[in-house]
Amino acid sequence: MNDYFLDMKIRLLYTVFTLFCALASTGAEVRRITLDEAILIARTRSVDAAVALNTLRSAYWEYRTFRAGLLPEVTFKATVPSYSKQYSSYQNSDGSYSFVHNDNLSMSGSLLLEQRIWLTGGTIAVSSSLDFMRQLSGTVGNRYMSVPVALRLTQPIFGVNDVKWNRRIEPVRYREAKANFISASEDVALTAIQYYFNLLSSRQNEASALQNVSNAEKLYEVALAKRKMGRISDNDVLQIELNLLNSRSTLTSYESQVKSDMFRLRTFLDLDTTVVIEPEIPHDTPHAKVIFDEALAYAVDNNAFVDNIRRRQLEADYQVAAAKGAQRQISLFAQVGYTGTGRNFHGAYDPLNDNQVVEIGMSIPILDWGKRRGRVKVAESNRELVRSRLRKERAEFSENLYILVERFNNQQEQLAIALRADEIATKRYDSSVETFMIGKISALDLNDSQTSKDSARLKYLSELFSFWYYYYQLRSLTLWDFATNSPINADIEKVLNM
Repeated sequence: MNDYFLDMKIRLLYTVFTLFCALASTGAEVRRITLDEAILIARTRSVDAAVALNTLRSAYWEYRTFRAGLLPEVTFKATVPSYSKQYSSYQNSDGSYSFVHNDNLSMSGSLLLEQRIWLTGGTIAVSSSLDFMRQLSGTVGNRYMSVPVALRLTQPIFGVNDVKWNRRIEPVRYREAKANFISASEDVALTAIQYYFNLLSSRQNEASALQNVSNAEKLYEVALAKRKMGRISDNDVLQIELNLLNSRSTLTSYESQVKSDMFRLRTFLDLDTTVVIEPEIPHDTPHAKVIFDEALAYAVDNNAFVDNIRRRQLEADYQVAAAKGAQRQISLFAQVGYTGTGRNFHGAYDPLNDNQVVEIGMSIPILDWGKRRGRVKVAESNRELVRSRLRKERAEFSENLYILVERFNNQQEQLAIALRADEIATKRYDSSVETFMIGKISALDLNDSQTSKDSARLKYLSELFSFWYYYYQLRSLTLWDFATNSPINADIEKVLNM
Protein backbone atom coordinates (compact mmCIF):
# COMPACT_ATOMS: atom_id res chain seq x y z
CA MET A 1 0.00 0.00 0.00
CA ASN A 2 2.78 2.44 0.93
CA ASP A 3 4.69 1.56 -2.25
CA TYR A 4 1.56 2.26 -4.25
CA PHE A 5 1.04 5.73 -2.76
CA LEU A 6 4.76 6.43 -3.18
CA ASP A 7 4.49 5.52 -6.86
CA MET A 8 1.52 7.84 -7.31
CA LYS A 9 3.36 10.68 -5.58
CA ILE A 10 6.42 10.18 -7.76
CA ARG A 11 4.28 10.44 -10.89
CA LEU A 12 2.56 13.57 -9.64
CA LEU A 13 5.88 15.15 -8.70
CA TYR A 14 7.19 14.37 -12.14
CA THR A 15 4.18 16.10 -13.68
CA VAL A 16 4.57 19.10 -11.40
CA PHE A 17 8.27 19.35 -12.18
CA THR A 18 7.59 19.26 -15.90
CA LEU A 19 4.87 21.88 -15.57
CA PHE A 20 7.04 24.06 -13.34
CA CYS A 21 9.86 24.05 -15.85
CA ALA A 22 7.41 25.04 -18.60
CA LEU A 23 5.97 27.91 -16.55
CA ALA A 24 9.13 29.19 -14.87
CA SER A 25 9.78 31.72 -17.60
CA THR A 26 6.23 33.15 -17.36
CA GLY A 27 6.42 33.89 -13.63
CA ALA A 28 3.39 31.70 -12.85
CA GLU A 29 2.90 30.59 -9.23
CA VAL A 30 2.45 26.86 -8.61
CA ARG A 31 0.26 26.42 -5.54
CA ARG A 32 -0.42 23.06 -3.95
CA ILE A 33 -3.94 22.96 -2.49
CA THR A 34 -5.55 20.19 -0.47
CA LEU A 35 -9.25 19.44 -0.63
CA ASP A 36 -9.83 20.98 2.81
CA GLU A 37 -8.04 24.16 1.75
CA ALA A 38 -10.09 24.39 -1.44
CA ILE A 39 -13.32 24.04 0.56
CA LEU A 40 -12.20 26.69 3.06
CA ILE A 41 -11.27 29.14 0.29
CA ALA A 42 -14.56 28.49 -1.52
CA ARG A 43 -16.57 29.19 1.64
CA THR A 44 -14.93 32.58 2.11
CA ARG A 45 -14.12 33.85 -1.38
CA SER A 46 -16.38 32.22 -3.97
CA VAL A 47 -19.27 34.01 -5.63
CA ASP A 48 -21.66 31.30 -4.39
CA ALA A 49 -20.58 32.02 -0.81
CA ALA A 50 -21.17 35.74 -1.36
CA VAL A 51 -24.67 35.02 -2.71
CA ALA A 52 -25.47 32.88 0.34
CA LEU A 53 -24.19 35.60 2.68
CA ASN A 54 -26.19 38.35 0.98
CA THR A 55 -29.30 36.17 1.07
CA LEU A 56 -28.81 35.73 4.82
CA ARG A 57 -28.30 39.46 5.30
CA SER A 58 -31.49 40.20 3.41
CA ALA A 59 -33.42 37.75 5.61
CA TYR A 60 -31.79 39.21 8.72
CA TRP A 61 -32.85 42.77 7.90
CA GLU A 62 -36.34 41.62 6.98
CA TYR A 63 -36.60 40.01 10.40
CA ARG A 64 -35.17 43.11 12.08
CA THR A 65 -37.76 45.22 10.23
CA PHE A 66 -40.53 42.92 11.45
CA ARG A 67 -39.29 43.14 15.03
CA ALA A 68 -39.06 46.92 14.81
CA GLY A 69 -42.65 47.03 13.58
CA LEU A 70 -43.78 45.52 16.88
CA LEU A 71 -42.26 48.36 18.89
CA PRO A 72 -43.66 51.87 19.46
CA GLU A 73 -42.90 54.31 16.66
CA VAL A 74 -42.35 58.03 17.28
CA THR A 75 -42.89 60.38 14.33
CA PHE A 76 -42.40 64.12 14.08
CA LYS A 77 -44.09 65.97 11.21
CA ALA A 78 -43.74 69.69 10.45
CA THR A 79 -44.49 72.22 7.77
CA VAL A 80 -42.30 75.31 8.23
CA PRO A 81 -43.58 77.33 6.50
CA SER A 82 -46.41 77.14 3.97
CA TYR A 83 -47.16 80.33 2.07
CA SER A 84 -50.36 80.74 0.04
CA LYS A 85 -51.47 83.69 -2.11
CA GLN A 86 -54.38 82.70 -4.34
CA TYR A 87 -58.10 82.97 -5.03
CA SER A 88 -60.42 80.25 -3.80
CA SER A 89 -64.15 79.66 -4.02
CA TYR A 90 -66.39 80.65 -1.13
CA GLN A 91 -70.08 79.81 -0.67
CA ASN A 92 -72.22 82.73 0.43
CA SER A 93 -75.18 82.49 2.81
CA ASP A 94 -77.63 82.52 -0.11
CA GLY A 95 -75.98 79.51 -1.68
CA SER A 96 -74.10 81.37 -4.36
CA TYR A 97 -70.35 81.19 -4.80
CA SER A 98 -67.80 83.92 -5.03
CA PHE A 99 -64.02 84.03 -5.19
CA VAL A 100 -62.06 85.51 -2.35
CA HIS A 101 -58.43 86.46 -2.14
CA ASN A 102 -56.39 84.48 0.35
CA ASP A 103 -52.92 85.58 1.41
CA ASN A 104 -51.52 83.78 4.45
CA LEU A 105 -48.50 82.14 6.01
CA SER A 106 -48.95 78.98 8.03
CA MET A 107 -46.82 76.53 10.00
CA SER A 108 -47.67 73.29 11.71
CA GLY A 109 -45.99 70.58 13.72
CA SER A 110 -47.07 67.33 15.33
CA LEU A 111 -45.53 64.56 17.43
CA LEU A 112 -47.04 61.08 17.18
CA LEU A 113 -46.41 57.99 19.32
CA GLU A 114 -47.97 54.91 17.68
CA GLN A 115 -48.10 51.26 18.78
CA ARG A 116 -49.63 48.17 17.21
CA ILE A 117 -51.73 46.10 19.61
CA TRP A 118 -50.45 42.51 19.36
CA LEU A 119 -53.55 40.92 20.86
CA THR A 120 -56.18 42.55 18.64
CA GLY A 121 -54.26 43.83 15.61
CA GLY A 122 -55.43 47.39 16.15
CA THR A 123 -53.40 50.57 16.54
CA ILE A 124 -53.25 52.97 19.49
CA ALA A 125 -51.62 56.38 19.15
CA VAL A 126 -50.94 59.43 21.30
CA SER A 127 -50.34 62.72 19.50
CA SER A 128 -49.75 66.39 20.15
CA SER A 129 -49.90 69.16 17.53
CA LEU A 130 -49.74 72.93 17.09
CA ASP A 131 -50.88 74.97 14.05
CA PHE A 132 -50.11 78.63 13.32
CA MET A 133 -51.61 80.92 10.65
CA ARG A 134 -50.91 84.58 9.89
CA GLN A 135 -53.23 86.47 7.57
CA LEU A 136 -51.15 88.84 5.42
CA SER A 137 -53.94 90.79 3.76
CA GLY A 138 -57.34 92.08 4.81
CA THR A 139 -57.66 91.68 8.56
CA VAL A 140 -54.03 91.04 9.40
CA GLY A 141 -53.48 88.88 12.47
CA ASN A 142 -52.25 85.59 13.96
CA ARG A 143 -54.23 82.49 14.86
CA TYR A 144 -53.08 79.43 16.85
CA MET A 145 -54.71 76.02 17.28
CA SER A 146 -53.33 73.41 19.62
CA VAL A 147 -54.10 69.77 20.38
CA PRO A 148 -51.96 69.21 23.50
CA VAL A 149 -52.88 65.56 23.76
CA ALA A 150 -55.07 63.22 21.73
CA LEU A 151 -55.55 59.49 22.16
CA ARG A 152 -56.61 57.59 19.05
CA LEU A 153 -57.69 53.98 18.65
CA THR A 154 -58.16 52.22 15.32
CA GLN A 155 -59.44 48.66 15.54
CA PRO A 156 -60.73 46.22 12.89
CA ILE A 157 -63.49 44.10 14.41
CA PHE A 158 -63.63 40.99 12.20
CA GLY A 159 -60.56 41.42 9.99
CA VAL A 160 -57.51 39.20 10.17
CA ASN A 161 -54.96 40.06 12.86
CA ASP A 162 -51.82 40.57 10.77
CA VAL A 163 -49.67 41.15 13.85
CA LYS A 164 -50.59 37.79 15.37
CA TRP A 165 -49.90 35.89 12.16
CA ASN A 166 -46.62 37.69 11.45
CA ARG A 167 -45.42 36.92 14.97
CA ARG A 168 -45.95 33.24 14.17
CA ILE A 169 -44.58 33.24 10.63
CA GLU A 170 -41.58 35.59 10.67
CA PRO A 171 -39.49 33.82 13.37
CA VAL A 172 -39.94 30.55 11.45
CA ARG A 173 -38.91 32.30 8.23
CA TYR A 174 -35.74 33.63 9.87
CA ARG A 175 -34.81 30.24 11.34
CA GLU A 176 -35.29 28.80 7.88
CA ALA A 177 -32.98 31.46 6.41
CA LYS A 178 -30.24 30.72 8.96
CA ALA A 179 -30.43 26.98 8.30
CA ASN A 180 -30.44 27.67 4.55
CA PHE A 181 -27.24 29.68 4.93
CA ILE A 182 -25.43 26.81 6.66
CA SER A 183 -26.72 24.37 4.04
CA ALA A 184 -25.65 26.75 1.29
CA SER A 185 -22.17 26.78 2.78
CA GLU A 186 -22.12 22.99 2.53
CA ASP A 187 -23.41 23.26 -1.05
CA VAL A 188 -20.46 25.56 -1.81
CA ALA A 189 -18.24 22.78 -0.51
CA LEU A 190 -19.97 20.32 -2.86
CA THR A 191 -19.24 22.54 -5.86
CA ALA A 192 -15.63 22.95 -4.73
CA ILE A 193 -15.31 19.16 -4.41
CA GLN A 194 -16.67 18.67 -7.93
CA TYR A 195 -14.29 21.21 -9.50
CA TYR A 196 -11.38 19.97 -7.38
CA PHE A 197 -11.81 16.36 -8.46
CA ASN A 198 -12.31 17.38 -12.07
CA LEU A 199 -8.88 19.00 -11.98
CA LEU A 200 -7.43 16.12 -9.98
CA SER A 201 -8.69 13.59 -12.54
CA SER A 202 -7.30 15.70 -15.37
CA ARG A 203 -3.97 15.93 -13.56
CA GLN A 204 -3.89 12.18 -13.01
CA ASN A 205 -4.78 11.57 -16.63
CA GLU A 206 -2.03 13.94 -17.69
CA ALA A 207 0.48 12.21 -15.42
CA SER A 208 -0.52 8.80 -16.79
CA ALA A 209 -0.36 10.14 -20.33
CA LEU A 210 3.14 11.51 -19.73
CA GLN A 211 4.26 8.16 -18.38
CA ASN A 212 2.58 6.35 -21.26
CA VAL A 213 4.32 8.59 -23.80
CA SER A 214 7.68 8.01 -22.11
CA ASN A 215 7.15 4.24 -22.05
CA ALA A 216 5.84 4.22 -25.61
CA GLU A 217 8.93 6.07 -26.85
CA LYS A 218 11.22 3.59 -25.09
CA LEU A 219 9.24 0.64 -26.42
CA TYR A 220 9.32 2.04 -29.91
CA GLU A 221 13.12 2.35 -29.74
CA VAL A 222 13.38 -1.23 -28.47
CA ALA A 223 10.99 -2.43 -31.17
CA LEU A 224 13.07 -0.81 -33.91
CA ALA A 225 16.17 -2.50 -32.54
CA LYS A 226 14.40 -5.86 -32.35
CA ARG A 227 13.11 -5.45 -35.90
CA LYS A 228 16.63 -4.98 -37.18
CA MET A 229 17.53 -8.26 -35.50
CA GLY A 230 14.40 -9.91 -36.95
CA ARG A 231 12.97 -10.77 -33.57
CA ILE A 232 9.57 -9.05 -34.12
CA SER A 233 7.42 -8.46 -37.18
CA ASP A 234 6.70 -5.21 -38.98
CA ASN A 235 3.11 -5.45 -37.77
CA ASP A 236 4.25 -5.29 -34.13
CA VAL A 237 6.48 -2.31 -34.88
CA LEU A 238 3.59 -0.50 -36.55
CA GLN A 239 1.32 -1.32 -33.63
CA ILE A 240 3.86 0.09 -31.16
CA GLU A 241 4.30 3.21 -33.29
CA LEU A 242 0.53 3.61 -33.39
CA ASN A 243 0.47 3.32 -29.60
CA LEU A 244 3.07 6.08 -29.39
CA LEU A 245 1.04 8.38 -31.64
CA ASN A 246 -2.13 7.68 -29.69
CA SER A 247 -0.32 8.36 -26.42
CA ARG A 248 0.91 11.73 -27.69
CA SER A 249 -2.57 12.62 -28.92
CA THR A 250 -4.09 11.64 -25.58
CA LEU A 251 -1.50 13.73 -23.72
CA THR A 252 -2.39 16.79 -25.80
CA SER A 253 -6.09 16.33 -25.02
CA TYR A 254 -5.45 15.93 -21.30
CA GLU A 255 -3.22 19.00 -21.23
CA SER A 256 -6.06 21.01 -22.73
CA GLN A 257 -8.53 19.51 -20.25
CA VAL A 258 -6.22 20.41 -17.35
CA LYS A 259 -6.21 24.05 -18.45
CA SER A 260 -10.02 24.12 -18.67
CA ASP A 261 -10.55 22.45 -15.29
CA MET A 262 -7.91 24.62 -13.65
CA PHE A 263 -9.51 27.78 -15.02
CA ARG A 264 -12.91 26.70 -13.69
CA LEU A 265 -11.58 25.90 -10.19
CA ARG A 266 -9.39 28.99 -10.08
CA THR A 267 -12.33 31.21 -11.02
CA PHE A 268 -14.58 29.57 -8.45
CA LEU A 269 -11.98 30.06 -5.71
CA ASP A 270 -11.35 33.65 -6.86
CA LEU A 271 -7.60 33.08 -7.27
CA ASP A 272 -5.25 35.09 -9.44
CA THR A 273 -5.09 34.05 -13.08
CA THR A 274 -1.34 33.43 -12.78
CA VAL A 275 -1.79 30.76 -10.08
CA VAL A 276 -1.27 27.19 -11.23
CA ILE A 277 -3.21 24.89 -8.90
CA GLU A 278 -1.72 21.54 -8.03
CA PRO A 279 -4.35 19.43 -6.19
CA GLU A 280 -3.47 16.63 -3.80
CA ILE A 281 -5.29 13.32 -3.61
CA PRO A 282 -7.34 13.27 -0.34
CA HIS A 283 -6.59 9.69 0.70
CA ASP A 284 -7.47 10.26 4.36
CA THR A 285 -11.23 9.84 4.41
CA PRO A 286 -13.34 10.05 7.57
CA HIS A 287 -14.61 6.71 8.82
CA ALA A 288 -18.21 7.01 9.91
CA LYS A 289 -21.07 4.54 9.96
CA VAL A 290 -24.26 6.53 9.46
CA ILE A 291 -27.57 5.20 10.84
CA PHE A 292 -30.62 6.40 8.92
CA ASP A 293 -32.84 7.02 11.96
CA GLU A 294 -30.15 9.19 13.55
CA ALA A 295 -29.53 11.07 10.31
CA LEU A 296 -33.27 11.71 9.93
CA ALA A 297 -33.46 13.00 13.50
CA TYR A 298 -30.56 15.38 12.84
CA ALA A 299 -32.25 16.60 9.66
CA VAL A 300 -35.54 17.21 11.47
CA ASP A 301 -33.75 19.22 14.16
CA ASN A 302 -31.40 21.22 11.94
CA ASN A 303 -32.42 21.31 8.28
CA ALA A 304 -34.28 24.29 6.84
CA PHE A 305 -36.72 21.89 5.20
CA VAL A 306 -38.68 21.45 8.44
CA ASP A 307 -38.97 25.20 8.99
CA ASN A 308 -39.90 25.61 5.34
CA ILE A 309 -42.79 23.17 5.79
CA ARG A 310 -43.92 24.92 8.98
CA ARG A 311 -43.79 28.36 7.32
CA ARG A 312 -45.77 27.26 4.29
CA GLN A 313 -48.41 25.67 6.51
CA LEU A 314 -48.76 28.89 8.48
CA GLU A 315 -48.93 30.99 5.31
CA ALA A 316 -51.70 28.76 3.93
CA ASP A 317 -53.62 29.08 7.21
CA TYR A 318 -53.14 32.85 7.12
CA GLN A 319 -54.61 33.08 3.62
CA VAL A 320 -57.71 31.23 4.80
CA ALA A 321 -58.06 33.54 7.83
CA ALA A 322 -57.60 36.63 5.62
CA ALA A 323 -60.26 35.42 3.18
CA LYS A 324 -62.73 34.78 6.01
CA GLY A 325 -61.99 38.15 7.58
CA ALA A 326 -62.66 39.93 4.28
CA GLN A 327 -66.24 38.58 4.16
CA ARG A 328 -67.38 41.49 6.31
CA GLN A 329 -65.44 44.54 7.37
CA ILE A 330 -66.25 46.51 10.51
CA SER A 331 -63.78 48.97 11.99
CA LEU A 332 -63.81 51.18 15.07
CA PHE A 333 -62.19 54.60 15.20
CA ALA A 334 -62.15 56.61 18.42
CA GLN A 335 -60.27 59.74 19.40
CA VAL A 336 -60.38 61.67 22.67
CA GLY A 337 -58.36 64.68 23.75
CA TYR A 338 -58.31 68.43 24.09
CA THR A 339 -57.96 71.35 21.71
CA GLY A 340 -57.66 75.10 21.97
CA THR A 341 -57.50 78.17 19.74
CA GLY A 342 -56.40 81.74 20.22
CA ARG A 343 -54.75 84.79 18.71
CA ASN A 344 -51.54 84.16 20.60
CA PHE A 345 -49.55 81.11 21.70
CA HIS A 346 -50.80 81.09 25.30
CA GLY A 347 -54.37 81.52 24.21
CA ALA A 348 -54.17 78.29 22.21
CA TYR A 349 -53.61 76.35 25.47
CA ASP A 350 -55.85 78.25 27.87
CA PRO A 351 -58.69 77.45 27.95
CA LEU A 352 -58.84 73.93 26.41
CA ASN A 353 -61.94 72.30 24.98
CA ASP A 354 -62.89 68.65 24.63
CA ASN A 355 -62.09 67.02 21.30
CA GLN A 356 -63.81 63.66 20.91
CA VAL A 357 -64.57 61.55 17.86
CA VAL A 358 -66.10 58.08 17.82
CA GLU A 359 -66.76 56.39 14.52
CA ILE A 360 -67.79 52.85 13.62
CA GLY A 361 -67.63 51.99 9.97
CA MET A 362 -68.82 48.81 8.35
CA SER A 363 -68.91 47.16 4.97
CA ILE A 364 -71.20 44.12 4.81
CA PRO A 365 -72.01 42.60 1.41
CA ILE A 366 -75.71 42.11 0.78
CA LEU A 367 -75.43 40.51 -2.65
CA ASP A 368 -72.03 39.58 -4.10
CA TRP A 369 -73.09 36.36 -5.89
CA GLY A 370 -70.82 34.24 -3.69
CA LYS A 371 -67.62 36.12 -4.57
CA ARG A 372 -66.26 36.38 -1.02
CA ARG A 373 -67.37 32.89 -0.12
CA GLY A 374 -65.62 31.68 -3.26
CA ARG A 375 -62.41 33.35 -2.14
CA VAL A 376 -62.64 31.48 1.15
CA LYS A 377 -63.11 28.18 -0.69
CA VAL A 378 -60.16 28.95 -2.97
CA ALA A 379 -57.95 29.69 0.06
CA GLU A 380 -59.10 26.48 1.76
CA SER A 381 -58.46 24.46 -1.40
CA ASN A 382 -55.00 26.00 -1.71
CA ARG A 383 -54.32 25.09 1.91
CA GLU A 384 -55.23 21.48 1.27
CA LEU A 385 -53.07 21.53 -1.86
CA VAL A 386 -50.15 22.84 0.17
CA ARG A 387 -50.68 20.13 2.78
CA SER A 388 -50.72 17.43 0.12
CA ARG A 389 -47.54 18.77 -1.45
CA LEU A 390 -45.86 18.93 1.94
CA ARG A 391 -46.72 15.31 2.67
CA LYS A 392 -45.20 14.35 -0.66
CA GLU A 393 -42.10 16.45 -0.03
CA ARG A 394 -41.66 14.91 3.42
CA ALA A 395 -41.81 11.43 1.93
CA GLU A 396 -39.37 12.36 -0.85
CA PHE A 397 -36.99 13.98 1.65
CA SER A 398 -36.94 10.87 3.82
CA GLU A 399 -36.51 8.65 0.76
CA ASN A 400 -33.62 10.72 -0.63
CA LEU A 401 -31.92 10.79 2.75
CA TYR A 402 -32.29 7.03 3.12
CA ILE A 403 -30.77 6.42 -0.32
CA LEU A 404 -27.93 8.82 0.44
CA VAL A 405 -27.15 7.10 3.74
CA GLU A 406 -27.07 3.71 2.04
CA ARG A 407 -24.83 4.99 -0.75
CA PHE A 408 -22.43 6.60 1.70
CA ASN A 409 -22.16 3.49 3.86
CA ASN A 410 -21.59 1.38 0.77
CA GLN A 411 -19.12 3.84 -0.73
CA GLN A 412 -16.39 3.10 1.82
CA GLU A 413 -16.24 -0.51 0.64
CA GLN A 414 -16.41 0.56 -3.00
CA LEU A 415 -13.50 2.91 -2.40
CA ALA A 416 -11.38 0.15 -0.85
CA ILE A 417 -12.12 -2.15 -3.81
CA ALA A 418 -11.25 0.54 -6.34
CA LEU A 419 -7.98 1.29 -4.53
CA ARG A 420 -6.95 -2.35 -4.59
CA ALA A 421 -7.92 -2.67 -8.26
CA ASP A 422 -5.80 0.36 -9.09
CA GLU A 423 -2.81 -1.14 -7.28
CA ILE A 424 -3.19 -4.41 -9.18
CA ALA A 425 -3.63 -2.71 -12.56
CA THR A 426 -0.53 -0.56 -11.98
CA LYS A 427 1.62 -3.56 -11.01
CA ARG A 428 0.29 -5.52 -13.97
CA TYR A 429 1.21 -2.73 -16.37
CA ASP A 430 4.72 -2.39 -14.92
CA SER A 431 5.15 -6.13 -15.19
CA SER A 432 3.84 -6.11 -18.79
CA VAL A 433 6.37 -3.48 -19.79
CA GLU A 434 9.23 -5.58 -18.39
CA THR A 435 7.82 -8.74 -20.00
CA PHE A 436 7.51 -7.02 -23.38
CA MET A 437 11.13 -5.91 -23.14
CA ILE A 438 12.23 -9.52 -23.12
CA GLY A 439 9.76 -10.42 -25.89
CA LYS A 440 7.39 -12.69 -24.02
CA ILE A 441 4.15 -10.79 -24.77
CA SER A 442 2.83 -8.96 -27.82
CA ALA A 443 2.16 -5.26 -28.27
CA LEU A 444 -1.59 -5.92 -28.07
CA ASP A 445 -1.19 -7.45 -24.61
CA LEU A 446 0.86 -4.47 -23.53
CA ASN A 447 -1.74 -2.08 -24.88
CA ASP A 448 -4.47 -3.94 -22.99
CA SER A 449 -2.59 -3.65 -19.68
CA GLN A 450 -2.08 0.06 -20.25
CA THR A 451 -5.79 0.60 -20.89
CA SER A 452 -6.67 -1.39 -17.76
CA LYS A 453 -4.24 0.70 -15.69
CA ASP A 454 -5.67 3.99 -16.87
CA SER A 455 -9.25 2.80 -16.36
CA ALA A 456 -8.49 1.57 -12.85
CA ARG A 457 -6.91 4.92 -11.94
CA LEU A 458 -9.96 6.83 -13.18
CA LYS A 459 -12.25 4.40 -11.34
CA TYR A 460 -10.40 4.99 -8.08
CA LEU A 461 -10.61 8.76 -8.41
CA SER A 462 -14.28 8.48 -9.33
CA GLU A 463 -15.03 6.42 -6.22
CA LEU A 464 -12.99 8.83 -4.10
CA PHE A 465 -14.99 11.74 -5.51
CA SER A 466 -18.28 9.93 -4.80
CA PHE A 467 -17.25 9.33 -1.21
CA TRP A 468 -16.50 12.98 -0.52
CA TYR A 469 -19.57 14.14 -2.42
CA TYR A 470 -21.89 11.82 -0.49
CA TYR A 471 -20.25 12.87 2.78
CA TYR A 472 -20.85 16.57 2.20
CA GLN A 473 -24.35 15.90 0.88
CA LEU A 474 -25.11 14.25 4.22
CA ARG A 475 -23.65 17.25 6.03
CA SER A 476 -25.79 19.58 3.93
CA LEU A 477 -29.03 17.68 4.62
CA THR A 478 -28.49 16.98 8.32
CA LEU A 479 -26.23 19.92 9.28
CA TRP A 480 -24.32 17.35 11.31
CA ASP A 481 -20.60 16.54 11.21
CA PHE A 482 -20.42 12.75 11.37
CA ALA A 483 -16.62 12.79 11.69
CA THR A 484 -16.72 14.74 14.98
CA ASN A 485 -20.29 13.73 15.89
CA SER A 486 -21.31 17.34 16.46
CA PRO A 487 -23.76 19.82 14.87
CA ILE A 488 -22.63 22.21 12.17
CA ASN A 489 -23.24 25.69 13.50
CA ALA A 490 -22.36 29.21 12.46
CA ASP A 491 -22.02 32.40 14.48
CA ILE A 492 -24.66 34.32 12.55
CA GLU A 493 -23.89 37.67 14.19
CA LYS A 494 -20.21 37.29 13.34
CA VAL A 495 -21.01 36.19 9.81
CA LEU A 496 -23.32 39.18 9.25
CA ASN A 497 -20.57 41.57 10.35
CA MET A 498 -18.04 40.16 7.91
